[in-house]
Amino acid sequence: MKTSKAKRNIVLGILFFLPVAFLLMLYPAKHNYDPLDVVNQSVLDTEYFSFDRADSVVLKNHITVIGFLGKSPLKHSIAVSNLKELVYDKFKGFKKFQIVIVVPNGTQEEVKELKKEINTYEDLRFWHYAFGTEGQIKNLYNSLKFKTRLDTDLSTENVFIIDKDLNQRGRLDGRDEKQVEDGKPAFSVYSYNMIEVSDIKNMMSDDIRILFTEYRQKRKGKFEDSNTRRGNDLKQTDE
Repeated sequence: MKTSKAKRNIVLGILFFLPVAFLLMLYPAKHNYDPLDVVNQSVLDTEYFSFDRADSVVLKNHITVIGFLGKSPLKHSIAVSNLKELVYDKFKGFKKFQIVIVVPNGTQEEVKELKKEINTYEDLRFWHYAFGTEGQIKNLYNSLKFKTRLDTDLSTENVFIIDKDLNQRGRLDGRDEKQVEDGKPAFSVYSYNMIEVSDIKNMMSDDIRILFTEYRQKRKGKFEDSNTRRGNDLKQTDE
């Protein structure tokens, strides 16, 4: 009888302390939170483009994923499907999130066909197509920081994250913990490849989630950028 009671107390103790231990493990992680790097500023807005809907679409005051499909949008249907399923479907419920796909004037009919291919009865209200001249598209793309130029048909398989203040976000050091431990050379991330599923499913999704966390903390007055955090650490050291 005593043995049975002791076993029960042990089990209850484990059930009680496991969640507490888990929370204690999470607590220091809050202090290790690093915001998504600003890799470029003053990205051009899209107010001078026309859109597949009557209303205009701007990047300002939105968290935007922007892509460029060029003169043959249907050619990139697999990449677009990846972006929709792995990014858009995850974040479409978040306030002020949108995807803007830039294409040249004259591709309206092909865009309609592309819409049919990726439309699986999902809510695509926050997915927009922006139509512009070759000059407008090149100017917008050139305002971004990139490692590869647009193809001759004005397309790229890379997409970019733009914050509410028209800053381009990414990673100044894109290495994961293991790569850092192994002494791999640092590399910067300015964009994300739609064809590489792991690129957008893991890295890009994580980066968008980090950006939403930053804005949520700002609303609550809890956000500290690296300079503020460093100053607070120094202050605590002096005390």
